[in-house]
Amino acid sequence: EVRLVESGGGSVQAGESLKLSCTGSGFTFVDSEMAWYRQAPGNECELVSFIDGDGTRYYADSVKGRFTVSKDDGANTVHLQMNSLKPVDTALYICTADVLIPPRDDCLAGFVTGYWGQGTQVTVSV
Repeated sequence: EVRLVESGGGSVQAGESLKLSCTGSGFTFVDSEMAWYRQAPGNECELVSFIDGDGTRYYADSVKGRFTVSKDDGANTVHLQMNSLKPVDTALYICTADVLIPPRDDCLAGFVTGYWGQGTQVTVSV
């Protein structure tokens, strides 16, 4: 059984940091493209960052310079270090593995390939 379990979300003030973690099991983690999506109320599903099996990283323009994605293959865990958080970063953050077709509207309803977790909530207040 494939499982992805996110942790590390919470409520912080603007300018503070959070580190999200996602631990996977039941699939070949080391070869997978691990990604973080986020969904804010009323907004479309957004690809925030990914890291693939070769270590190639991608960041959305909205988070470049503030977020860092990393993998610990030995622990089957991917992290998202989020610094200088802003209220616009408030969203449900969802960890995925090998999602080849990014959803456009609703993240959890729109994933059709790969694997995904249930998400962890991040709330940033002014």
